[in-house]
Amino acid sequence: MSTSFQTIRGTFDILPDAYTDDGGTRIAPSAEWRHVEATVRDVMRRHNFDEIRTPILEPTELVARGVGESTDIVQKEMFAFERGDTQYVLRPEITAPVVRAYLQHHLDQRGGVQKLFYLGPCFRAEKPQKGRYRQFHQFGIEILGADEARADAETIAVLMAVCEALGLSDLKLRLNTLGTPERREEYVQALEEYLRPYANELSDTSRRRLERNPLRILDTKVEHEQKLLRDAPKLIDFVDEESLVHYDEVKGLLTDLDIEYEEAPRLVRGLDYYTETTFELESPGLGAQSALAGGGRYDRLAEVLGSDEPVPAVGFAAGMERLFLALDAADAERPGPPTPDVFIAALGDDAEQWVFRTSQELRNEGLHVAHDLMGRSLKAQMKEANRQKAPYAMIIGGNELEAEAATVKEMKSGEQEEVPFDELTPYLQRRLEGNASGGAPA
Repeated sequence: MSTSFQTIRGTFDILPDAYTDDGGTRIAPSAEWRHVEATVRDVMRRHNFDEIRTPILEPTELVARGVGESTDIVQKEMFAFERGDTQYVLRPEITAPVVRAYLQHHLDQRGGVQKLFYLGPCFRAEKPQKGRYRQFHQFGIEILGADEARADAETIAVLMAVCEALGLSDLKLRLNTLGTPERREEYVQALEEYLRPYANELSDTSRRRLERNPLRILDTKVEHEQKLLRDAPKLIDFVDEESLVHYDEVKGLLTDLDIEYEEAPRLVRGLDYYTETTFELESPGLGAQSALAGGGRYDRLAEVLGSDEPVPAVGFAAGMERLFLALDAADAERPGPPTPDVFIAALGDDAEQWVFRTSQELRNEGLHVAHDLMGRSLKAQMKEANRQKAPYAMIIGGNELEAEAATVKEMKSGEQEEVPFDELTPYLQRRLEGNASGGAPA
């Protein structure tokens, strides 16, 4: 079976089994995605976060104003289009949509600080590479309404808790402060004045950034540009006293939580809405493209999106695809594909009818039941039970129907037992509970 249709470049299917894409990257199976998503949800529940889901489509202006007109995302990575007089964009990130929803639905009126988390796809028209796709998936949190350093520290603590719950270690947390937008603008001017004489030595990318967003040059991976930056003005020298106090409080709280960090004075992140605290979490096992997640404080974003007053806010976003690469590199334990509790094999038309009806009844009792839908031989059905790794198989034929008792086979030992039809559910539940506990069934 073949088709001329393929996934669009920069996208991928999530299948029941793992596979390797054209670039040699392992694509995790759906069971592993569910495991990671369930782990995220469990950590969010323990930290008292509510879920929020925003549309994939948003107004283009929302993203342009929220992310920043000069950013790479807005300049060259948005999937934007028009329909009628309206301009749309496939969301490239989720923080601006969350703040839009917070303002639109007056979530501040719920009372207290709003602690929100999200899971979902995003879209950027960037060059596909290992762990980076045009449709990718993010999870993250936003804490809205709290300006204290504790909110910053809790944001980082939640991220670290997710990684710990997934079995990731050997991670590096990089931390910095951007100060206020006013003082940062003074720094941008000083940085531009320093770099302007070296413009001809900069890469094409950095020259474009020098014109539009000089701060982004601090992210350069080009070795000779990194050397140039060693003598450049330091951002920390432009941070005011109040911001430094806030930053020191964040660092102290992280120390109290035994969260190790490394100060990164050139860490600025790629979006315009950040103020004060900014951070990135890296997995050194991923090589040069080591970032797993990043975030920080963005107290001015609500005003940029039309709020009459600022809304203190802090959050992070993590890329799921990058996370799976880190899990692979760490050889972290993950679940295999789900297996049925029992496979029911049928011999004959009457048995097939009984199996079809009884499978539904057992499923209604909470059991995971598989059976044949192709009318295959008993040998082929038992082979299928083995392929699906069912711990038990139930064989139903004319003799079993007449006796109203099923032959239940434990696949590992080969032992068989006759079980009356009206005792099947409690029998299977006892056996499965015994297997799960590692002891003998009751």
